Amino acid sequence: MSVIEIVAGALLIVASLVIILVVLAQDTKEQGLTSAIGGGYNDSFYGKNGSNTKDAKLNRLTRISAILIFVITLAVNIIYQIKK
Repeated sequence: MSVIEIVAGALLIVASLVIILVVLAQDTKEQGLTSAIGGGYNDSFYGKNGSNTKDAKLNRLTRISAILIFVITLAVNIIYQIKK
């Protein structure tokens, strides 16, 4: 196992923990079947201030973490295939 694989594995663990914590920190916006029938949560476009809200920041961090997991996994697999 090379140093690159160890570092990439550690980065995958960190990114996975970040994505778990960020998803747990997000607020749920729906109430299950009740909201599907009755309309449920209706968040107005003007009710929030775009990218400055806590939800927007958490969504952005979730997206970045997911992209990092994908890219690191792909890079490690490519490096492993080249080494073979």
